[in-house]
Amino acid sequence: MFVGLDLGTSGLRALLIDARQTVIATREAHYVTSRPHPGWSEQTQSDWIHATKEVFTQLATDFPSEVAAIKGIGVSGHMHGANLLDQNGTPLRPCMMWNDTRSVSQAAQLDTTAQVRNLSGNIVFPGFTAPKVAWVAENAPETFAKTAKVLLPKDYLNFWLTGIYASDMSDSAGTSWLDVDARDWSDTLLDVSGMRADQMPKLFEGSEAIGTVREDIAAELGLPKGVVVAAGAGDNAAAACGIGALNEGDGFVSLGTSGVLLTGRDAYAPQPESAVHTFCHAIPGRWYQMGVILAATDSLNWLARNLNQSPADLTKALGDSITGPGQIRFLPYLSGERTPHNDAEIRGGFLNIDINSGPEALTQAVLEGVAFALRDNFEALKSTGAQLDGLIAIGGGAQSPYWVELIATLLNMPISLPAAGEFGAALGAARLAICAATHAAPEAIMTKPAIAKTIAPRTELRDAYEAAYAAFVKTYPGIKALTQ
Repeated sequence: MFVGLDLGTSGLRALLIDARQTVIATREAHYVTSRPHPGWSEQTQSDWIHATKEVFTQLATDFPSEVAAIKGIGVSGHMHGANLLDQNGTPLRPCMMWNDTRSVSQAAQLDTTAQVRNLSGNIVFPGFTAPKVAWVAENAPETFAKTAKVLLPKDYLNFWLTGIYASDMSDSAGTSWLDVDARDWSDTLLDVSGMRADQMPKLFEGSEAIGTVREDIAAELGLPKGVVVAAGAGDNAAAACGIGALNEGDGFVSLGTSGVLLTGRDAYAPQPESAVHTFCHAIPGRWYQMGVILAATDSLNWLARNLNQSPADLTKALGDSITGPGQIRFLPYLSGERTPHNDAEIRGGFLNIDINSGPEALTQAVLEGVAFALRDNFEALKSTGAQLDGLIAIGGGAQSPYWVELIATLLNMPISLPAAGEFGAALGAARLAICAATHAAPEAIMTKPAIAKTIAPRTELRDAYEAAYAAFVKTYPGIKALTQ
């Protein structure tokens, strides 16, 4: 038996599978995000530990013999978070999350420093780890002075499980401290941000074992002795492992809290100025590139809260098929934007609202705005030389046939929907656990899922959506000029 843990933004998901990757059970536990000031986003590390104990208690109660047979655990997690620990491994402050944008000025300073983009392969976004720690150094120097280690979120969970300071390449690539080509910490990148090599965890490939679960923790969780813990992966790399996107051209579109358009790469091919992320994959010798928008289903959830309706009810009212772009235009920049704008300060908005605009028109505008932003990502990915011939859709938003058909039409590309089952980050983490515990080759374990259906672009509506997208592209600079 093997377990994949996905440390998500809103909760922890546990997936229990056997060696044939048959799903035995899933369990979830939730926690909250604190936003004490505009642009701040924090979580308490103890909440992650409590959630881990909760899901294992549920599994051990309901499946005692299966839990007793667990051989490996893999963890995926939201990326870029900053956990500052003292010399005893105790957190010095809450985790600064991926969508925490307080470090705008620190990110800008690092991004313009010589060799930073060249070595890291990426723009230094405010959401990345290095500028967050630089913010702490400037605004809470007493905390920074006590910092003995900095861990990413899933690495903190692995530290609690094993007592070992470790990280994997895919997650570490999003810190702005990793030489993404060399797959190693960069002394230069550390030095320019005021960090030392001894403050970094030891690096592993995601499919490698970092150690075993501590005996006291194993007893508390109901686990047998000697359970192997994989290095794991950042959530998007883990999702790529879950969907089988390992090689050049293998890709997916994720409609989760954020929106992601990702493709595997066989070689390192960065183009930082495009605002495309170029990161190490979770398996050896491969990389991946992705465009990221910060508010995908978050945009729909925001609208649902304000209209006092459920997201499912809002999208259901649109039907299953697109009929052409609406009049209202929505800019999905509710938390700023990454690809292609690298703008933490831009905010969203509606245009062309009139007296007859109702919930259905607003919902259509939100889905279109997110889809247009994903098209921006697609154009940015193409500028790096990435090739995508087809995509698999994952995430909660992929349950809307309307939304998937809209994206397929805007990208002019078929999008496939997996058959019912597990194929996301939790499965990717469990697959990494299999590799770590059994030494199986990743290619043999991380296969593609069965496809339930493929949604084709609506070619007869292509021109209309192209015109709407062209108008969307012109909107960002106009709004930016008005809000500066």
